[in-house]
This record gives sequence, C-alpha cells and structure tokens, in this order.
Amino acid sequence: MTIHNTSGCEGCPMTAQLEQMGLKLDKFDRIVALAGNPNTGKSTLFNTLTGLNQHTGNWPGKTVTRAEGGYVFQNVRYKLIDLPGTYSLLSASQDEEVARNFILFGQPDCTVVVTDATALERNLNLVLQVLEITEKVVVAVNLMDEAKRKGIQVDTRSLARDLGVPAIPIIARNGEGVQTLLSTIASVISGEIATKPLRVKGSAQFQSAVNSLSEEIKKLFPGVPNARWLAIRLLDGDVRVKEAIQSGEINDLVNSQRRSDVQFSSRMAVEGRQ
Repeated sequence: MTIHNTSGCEGCPMTAQLEQMGLKLDKFDRIVALAGNPNTGKSTLFNTLTGLNQHTGNWPGKTVTRAEGGYVFQNVRYKLIDLPGTYSLLSASQDEEVARNFILFGQPDCTVVVTDATALERNLNLVLQVLEITEKVVVAVNLMDEAKRKGIQVDTRSLARDLGVPAIPIIARNGEGVQTLLSTIASVISGEIATKPLRVKGSAQFQSAVNSLSEEIKKLFPGVPNARWLAIRLLDGDVRVKEAIQSGEINDLVNSQRRSDVQFSSRMAVEGRQ
C-alpha cells in the first residue's frame, strides 16, 4: 500500500529531528535500527521485512552505504535502517563509527541486534555495547535452524533474563519467528515490555566518576544524548572520544546525524508484514 502522511506526527520533535538527519519520516511513525555482526543474517532479515521497498545512499560525510526500507505492523508505519555490519561500536573503522553514531546520537525508537545462534558468544560483545547506549533493544537470535543442525541448544528465555531485554529466536530466511519479533519491537517501543539492560556497574568509585563526568559533559554540550556512555568511554581511555570532546567535535558528530545531505523518498510503497 502507499503510505500517506502520518496523522498528528508531522510537527512532533522526533520527526523534525530525524528529517534533519536525512531520514524523511513524515510518512512513518517509528524508526528501527538494525545492527549486528557481519554474516549473522542481518541483511536477510532486512530483506524479509522490507521486500523490494528499499533505498540506498551514503551516510552524511561518509562513503559507507546505508540502506533503508519500510514495513507496516498493526497499522503502524516503521522505517527500518540497516546499519553496517560491525563487531564493535568502538569506532576503529568507518563502519563502526557510522553504526555507533546513529545509535548514540540518532536515537532510534528501537535497535534490533541480529545475532548468530551458532556463535552467540562472539556476538554478545556488540549486544553489550548497544545495551550501554540504549534501553530500547531487542536481540534477534537468528539461524536457529543452523544451531539445531549443529546440535547447539539456545535458551533464549535465559538469555533475555540475563541481558534484561527480549531475545527472540528467528529464522530470517523463511520468516519463522518474525511475527513475534515485530510484535516485540512494537511492545518495547510502546513500553508494554519494560527493559532493564545489563550494564557495567563497577565499583562505587567508578560510578561516582561516571556520574561526575556525565554532568561535566552535559554542561559542555547541552542536549548531547547519552552523556553516560561518553563518560564511560573517556574512563576507558577511548582516544577518539577524548579528542572529540577536547576539540568540541562532539557537536559536529551530533549535527552530522541531523543534516539533510541525503534525502530518501518522502513516499514509499510498503508491503511489509501486517
């Protein structure tokens, strides 16, 4: 179906902010980021959800390609942003920087981290980093059929309990579990499912340092999202974050997510799962 203007949403702050980031959302209600390691089936899930309703372009200021598409679930219009596949969000490459900056400063309504059921331990590094940035997370445990074939049993209920966010088993290539995934995304966004992500607590001294640094960062850069994460990166000796704060580049990083260098279609035919 062709999606028309989202009633009552054209003037809302979220729409205005995301339009400035080059994501034309006047025809959509929610935005979902799709993250994951390479070769986890992330692109397969993206294709399953969006079908042929996809557009590609470059992230502002980067040669890294980004893909976006749309789907409708329970009469709510979702824009899906396929982030570059990455093993980390520590900005060691352009792909990592693009993924991190969008989750950090773009503030999607929900971030879905696609993992490989046959190699969960390797994938959890990225999951834990995403959980440090945002509470609105759903873990999609993909390739459940491959895990079964290899004799690997994945207890997604225990995984969800330990991570503090939903973990949904899926087989993206045939759509198994996708309806449950979409329902869970909607419930996390609405708050019907409350998340309590597993995060580094550290010592009382560590927490005090994080809180103090967070307040200083907020004073230096009013309105910057996720000051706590930036504080943790500083304490961890992240040279890139340190340089960005000292030079004031943090404002540029935030603004780069709010530029309109790339405008995708303002109207998209959506035949996503209903």
